[in-house]
Amino acid sequence: MAAPETEEVMTEEGRALLTDREKEIISGEADVSDNYRYKVESTVRNRVRKHLGEDVEFLREHFPEVYEMAVGEVCDDAE
Repeated sequence: MAAPETEEVMTEEGRALLTDREKEIISGEADVSDNYRYKVESTVRNRVRKHLGEDVEFLREHFPEVYEMAVGEVCDDAE
């Protein structure tokens, strides 16, 4: 007998690339050690390096509307 599926609660809250806490730390607003700030910066750097491209490619293939939104946001900010 198959296990019953559980409904996941989806919210609009969350992060795109950075959590609020990561933003505080990277911006210098949070009182953390230099080592901890470096660790957070490294985590974010690795997230972008390892996963952002995969996620964008996934959106391009499976959810083109959101892919276009993402590209528009990034490209508009780059100009």
